[in-house]
Amino acid sequence: MSDNDAGQKAPRGVRLVITFVGRRNAGKSSLINAVTGQEVAIVSDFAGTTTDPVAKAYELLPLGPVTLYDTAGLDDTGELGALRMAATKKVLWRTDIAVLVVDAASGLGEPERGMIADIRRLDIPFLIVFNKTDLAAPATADCDWCREQGIPTVAACAASGEGAALVKEAVMGLAPAENLREPVLCGDLFTEGDTVVCVVPIDLAAPKGRLILPQVQVLREILDGDGIAVTVKDRELEAALGNMKRPPALVVTDSQVILKVSGDVPDEVPLTTFSTLFARYKGDLATLAAGAAAIDRLRDGDIVLMAEACSHHAQADDIGRIKIPRWISQYTGRDVQFEMYTGHDFPDDLERFALVVHCGSCMLGRLEMLRRIRECVRRGVPVTNYGVAISKVQGVLDRVLAPVLR
Repeated sequence: MSDNDAGQKAPRGVRLVITFVGRRNAGKSSLINAVTGQEVAIVSDFAGTTTDPVAKAYELLPLGPVTLYDTAGLDDTGELGALRMAATKKVLWRTDIAVLVVDAASGLGEPERGMIADIRRLDIPFLIVFNKTDLAAPATADCDWCREQGIPTVAACAASGEGAALVKEAVMGLAPAENLREPVLCGDLFTEGDTVVCVVPIDLAAPKGRLILPQVQVLREILDGDGIAVTVKDRELEAALGNMKRPPALVVTDSQVILKVSGDVPDEVPLTTFSTLFARYKGDLATLAAGAAAIDRLRDGDIVLMAEACSHHAQADDIGRIKIPRWISQYTGRDVQFEMYTGHDFPDDLERFALVVHCGSCMLGRLEMLRRIRECVRRGVPVTNYGVAISKVQGVLDRVLAPVLR
């Protein structure tokens, strides 16, 4: 399998997202092709060829798998242009590194400075590429301003490929340190030769014949750490534990059966959930755990945002639409309203929600999830995630957090 095949097969949520922004005909698409060495983006002399964000999976070593986004022009006009710009700004929410492509002859203008403000507001590392340097050199005033602002710059000619390697090096230099090291789900909770029991009820929402992504990634990490992975359904757990000569180092369960599993697992055996592991792998577990306390403060008429990163066919007893709202309502005894948002949409009017309950974010990158968490905190809205909320209303949150929140 080639490096780029590996990049395409990597789960979307573990890929670094690199977004190219700039005016129409600044050369964004050409620069993506030059950086990747492939014709991955449509190039045309006609302004506005790229109308909507276009994603391309790629393997950018040594960073590993990335997603490159080509976007509409910052100077797009009319009603459709406004919609395209709104789509570009949505992509920024899931962007880890931004590349602002500037036609060197046109220089930095209001569209670029406005985008720089948006990027900085979201705390996204970025660089400016002055493109088409075969036709004009970057203006001295623009270069001086970038230096004063501490913005890294690269001069390039995407059409000829000149400067593409420097752009790639600059992008890698902006990568968060956490993207250069392998994140940990549960590898620090057991040692070589230890047994880890994974309790995996068959989830009707998962594609037939497959486990859901968090379960797969935890199992792989156990194997990579030379642990012994024992996988059972919840009704087989008690028998499996009884057959073991020594207790497991850890039990990880699907959150939906945490109450039953907590009763089957002896108190001295560490117990947590797949969703809790993902909460620290992809987000800020301490903040999400603190957010669960807001469930106790819900009042009649409060609105809770149920946020899912992926869109899937809703089952009759869907976890985010049916089960968690029912459990929270039963726990609080309050007449609480629930609103569902799916995919990459995240509402602008967060202040009207008393609580945000987010999915495990297996389809989001870590930085995108952290930005969502930070936005909730900044605007004074408590945020938690599915698994943590379930453990809270089932009365086992302290036990579930004990192995991982130390």
